[in-house]
Amino acid sequence: MEIRNFNELLEVVKKQPEKRLVTVNGVDSNTLEALNEAVELGLVSAILTGDRGKIEETCNELKIDIGNYEIIHTNSEREATEKAVELIHDGKADLIMKGFVSTDKFMKVLLKKEFGLVPAKGVLSHVALMENPNYHKMLVFSDAGVIPYPDLKQKILMTEYLIKTAQSLGIKTPKIAVIAPTEQIIISIQSCMDGATIAKMSEHGQIEGAFIDGPMALDVAINRESAAIKGFTSPVAGDADCLLFPNIDAANVFYKTNSKLCNAQMAGIIAGAKVPAIVSSRGDSEKTKLNSIALASLMS
Repeated sequence: MEIRNFNELLEVVKKQPEKRLVTVNGVDSNTLEALNEAVELGLVSAILTGDRGKIEETCNELKIDIGNYEIIHTNSEREATEKAVELIHDGKADLIMKGFVSTDKFMKVLLKKEFGLVPAKGVLSHVALMENPNYHKMLVFSDAGVIPYPDLKQKILMTEYLIKTAQSLGIKTPKIAVIAPTEQIIISIQSCMDGATIAKMSEHGQIEGAFIDGPMALDVAINRESAAIKGFTSPVAGDADCLLFPNIDAANVFYKTNSKLCNAQMAGIIAGAKVPAIVSSRGDSEKTKLNSIALASLMS
């Protein structure tokens, strides 16, 4: 069954075995509100690391039943992060979520070799899922939050993460557009050359499990009329399931434009580690964080 919207995603995850989610320094109201809804919906069971007193105080303010959580007291953000990562390493948690801790500190601990959460020469990448009322299906895209300017090798791995995410949503053979300013192969534009290379690799069976085309401008990837006007014929054109953006500038602007101006629902996870990591932006809504927990649970 193909998941077509976030309501369907929540319903699918509700029917799965409950996952164990550990939240790093889960002391703030923004994090706890989203987490509490996920717990009440039966998506996850929750472990919180952080200052017990602050956690209890926030839960009391929000009228959250603290008995629904396992709390591991820590004395600092660093200790809270390391303890959470240890739980993942020891198989005592299935998912990890960033709470009140900076993203750079969280990622630094996540990447520590002694915890073994990221394979040697592994690449972490942000994968977003979007439901926009102006598009006929959900869109998966990357990378809006982790890799600033990916090289070709990183883009190939990012493409594989997009394929895995789309397939977890029930899309057997996702259609992936490698985004660039134009469909022309222009040697002086790196995104055009990378798009052509990745598409050719897919054609030769070096990347499996998807229809991949590129380079492709965004309008052609998501709008059939634009593709027809430009005379661009491809199974991907106007019907993309996934978008691989050339850099964080493009992907981040796309993410925020859709979420803030287009009433799009969003979710985001970090792929490439032993388990999916939920690293929401401070500007993300409670709904986005709930959707992200659901997506991570599905991917776990």
